Amino acid sequence: MNLPFLKMHGCGNDFIVIDLLSFPYPVEWEKVAPKLCHRQFGIGADGLLLLLPSSDLACDYKMRVINSDGSEAQMCGNGIRVFARYLREKKISEKKEFSIETLAGTIKPVIVEDEVFSVRVDMGRPVLERPEIPMTGEGRAIAEKMEVEGKEYFFTAVSMGNPHCVIFTEEDPAEIELEGIGKKIETSPLFPEKTNVEFARLVGRKNIEMRVWERGAGLTLACGTGACATLVAAVLNGKSERRATVVLPGGSLEIEWAENDHLYMTGPAASVFSGHIPLSSLS
Repeated sequence: MNLPFLKMHGCGNDFIVIDLLSFPYPVEWEKVAPKLCHRQFGIGADGLLLLLPSSDLACDYKMRVINSDGSEAQMCGNGIRVFARYLREKKISEKKEFSIETLAGTIKPVIVEDEVFSVRVDMGRPVLERPEIPMTGEGRAIAEKMEVEGKEYFFTAVSMGNPHCVIFTEEDPAEIELEGIGKKIETSPLFPEKTNVEFARLVGRKNIEMRVWERGAGLTLACGTGACATLVAAVLNGKSERRATVVLPGGSLEIEWAENDHLYMTGPAASVFSGHIPLSSLS
């Protein structure tokens, strides 16, 4: 017996999506994920998206996100759009609006365009208080100074169900050696559960260029929660309107911080290829 999968991506942030609604075998996905996500010896992806039945009667399904290093993420913005497309593409549901259980709470994606498969997601309210991000100290961290290897950075900390450290720069984010600095900030003692790291540059008040180092996955082409956190940080620092286009290496996302304090993210989701995983590789 083999386990089917579908390789999918949202703005280049790619996932192996696996339907476990009726899969009867226990699997230690934290151990399996690094093998399946390896880009030379596996399928290759930034992480796994696991479809499960929800224990919450108010939710349609449950989504687990396992990063490529085997750690589990509370939520994933690109992943939730991919998840919604998977439900429709595989005819698991004919609905256009879903309530999805995640470790960050209930997330509600809405399919707004079938042809290009654009999905709008209510990402909930941003969390700004340090203990809830989590981050050491009390209060909020807005344009706060940190020093890494003798260089000063000013960052704003935001949680979108997972922690983010947003740094604004005058440089082109594409020119920043994010592989080095990203890992050091990710593992900073300031963030007891580690953090995602975004370097962003404003191009006017409605356009933001951004690159991300993702906790547990490293350098990726896009991060939906990171795009939301970056807009929040830009507004808090007086740099942006409450609605803007966030341009990432893998594509663009439309982000709005609405008057009800919720973040709304709109962007694409696409399928790449399908296949089967031998059960022997899951042990």
